[in-house]
Amino acid sequence: MSQIVIISGSPTPGSRLNGLIERVEGNWKERGIEVGHIRVADLPAEALLHANFKDEAILAALGQVEAASAVVIASPVYKASYTGILKAFLDLLPQTGLKGKITLPLFIGGTIAHLLSLDYALKPVLSVLGSRNILGGVFAIDQWVQRLESGGFELTGELSERLDRASEELAEELAWLSARSNA
Repeated sequence: MSQIVIISGSPTPGSRLNGLIERVEGNWKERGIEVGHIRVADLPAEALLHANFKDEAILAALGQVEAASAVVIASPVYKASYTGILKAFLDLLPQTGLKGKITLPLFIGGTIAHLLSLDYALKPVLSVLGSRNILGGVFAIDQWVQRLESGGFELTGELSERLDRASEELAEELAWLSARSNA
């Protein structure tokens, strides 16, 4: 299974959030780290909303989280919080579903006023789910991510540097975790 699983809470396939995700994923793949994805919007809506733990897609997604050493929680910010679809998925995780896992939040919003959504909306939920190693995370403003006509995204230099530092920090934590478990 993947060492890192990225949970994307964007309801929009072409979201600028994908620019952030692609940047960190590329950094990890260059290091040979396996990365998996859960695009919550791709899960069966009825199974997600009714917490159908017998649904194969839901079980597979929960299995990815369980097997991963690190979890990236990625979401656009709407009304000062992460998306409802992401909340619906996080509600399916067991009470200790993030215990022993490194977590990295990646958020994008329309204004810097939503910056505190990481600390006040997401981090308490991650803590309740058992995560004790919550990295600082990266918050981006929509304007810092441009969609390219040819496809893909262009990030500002500062955002790219911040994402590179965050992905490096997670990789270092994974290496430390691996060395500790092999000792």
